[in-house]
Amino acid sequence: MGTEPVDLILTADAVLTVDAAGTIVQAGAVAIRGGVIVGVGPAVDLRARFDAAEVLESPGCVIAPGWVNTHTHLAMNLFRGAADDVTLEVFLERMVAAELSTLSAATVAVGARAGIAECLAGGTTTALDMYWFPRATRGVAAEAGFRLLNGPIFLGTEDPEGRDFAGMLEEARSILADNRAESPDDALWVMPHSAYTLGRDQLESIRKLAADVDARIHTHASESLGELALTVQVNGDRPVAVLDAAGLLTAHTVLAHAVHLTDEEIARVAASGAAVAHCPMSNLKLGCGIARLPELLQHGAAVGLGTDGAASAGALDMYAAVRMAALLHKGTSNDPTMISAERAVRLGTVDGARALGLADVGTIEPGMQADLQVVRIDTLNAGPSRDPWSALAYTATATDVRHTIVRGKIVLRDRVLQTINEKVALRELSEAAAR
Repeated sequence: MGTEPVDLILTADAVLTVDAAGTIVQAGAVAIRGGVIVGVGPAVDLRARFDAAEVLESPGCVIAPGWVNTHTHLAMNLFRGAADDVTLEVFLERMVAAELSTLSAATVAVGARAGIAECLAGGTTTALDMYWFPRATRGVAAEAGFRLLNGPIFLGTEDPEGRDFAGMLEEARSILADNRAESPDDALWVMPHSAYTLGRDQLESIRKLAADVDARIHTHASESLGELALTVQVNGDRPVAVLDAAGLLTAHTVLAHAVHLTDEEIARVAASGAAVAHCPMSNLKLGCGIARLPELLQHGAAVGLGTDGAASAGALDMYAAVRMAALLHKGTSNDPTMISAERAVRLGTVDGARALGLADVGTIEPGMQADLQVVRIDTLNAGPSRDPWSALAYTATATDVRHTIVRGKIVLRDRVLQTINEKVALRELSEAAAR
């Protein structure tokens, strides 16, 4: 037994570090102290070096970074199944009407709790969430030990509490002040819904707010052909141009979807430094189309993966998003080398983290935050596994996640959530959805 004290040592058949070199440590281990990774290497070496308060052994498993979901609406699970097999425009018409008439801080908390439970059970440790009543979701995330990025959301008309746009701006400043006080080291976020639900003056007001408080920006852009037409109708140009003119296309911006981009727009997004949250499951289910992921990557654009909300995508399943990102673009290009398993996993981990401005999440290296998933690769659907990259991208599923660790804390142990009562969360979600 070693002499350096640590809180936890995880051991598994392999550690998929997702570092720059793509290092895989066979019969590996990760040592954690104070929520930070302090050692990565062969299990025999780490156990000799460190004196651990707990050693969690996971034979038949691989240790990987937790998934980073770069675009979701966690509490939209309240409306799961309420608008399936319709266009995006019909979906939004139904969702916005339902949200404005039924949502409250209490119901959003219920939806967020179940959504975060689903995320943690599926190996997702971080999410960029755009939804009403962001304070409620932040409270639930703090209790659950989930890494959440969110902020005030803006529509051009009214919010669920009846505020007009001026009222939304006032409330946003209050929310941002609270977020800064709670987490002074974390980036702030503002979330204009889109360039078709907000006018140019409103978008510019949001840009000024973001500049005042040094906030990052998250918005929908170019999700469907209908959205393009509506944005031209409302603001006289396509979404990328409208956002750029309003000062919202920057290196601190995440564009959700970005399905329908021209060559010029792809180059414009890449040059601006803005990131794209690629949501293949939602885009397919709503019939929106297929984002030009290979071209975005070829131009050097920052890209991560997202699930979108459970009402549009069906589930908050990053395994499905990673797999679809790998398979979809092979099929459309007739090139099986397009978006390799390794690239898909990187999109779901370190690339997503960098897209969100997170420098200490997404890889397993000393000094990084201990946000990890331990995944079984010895199951009927995943074993025998010869390559951890392929196992995560093509064979493992969300239900193969055995343990999930966020900031060094075990929040899912042997498929049992530790910070959320799954049965209570599901019951409350069903009751709230029924109401």
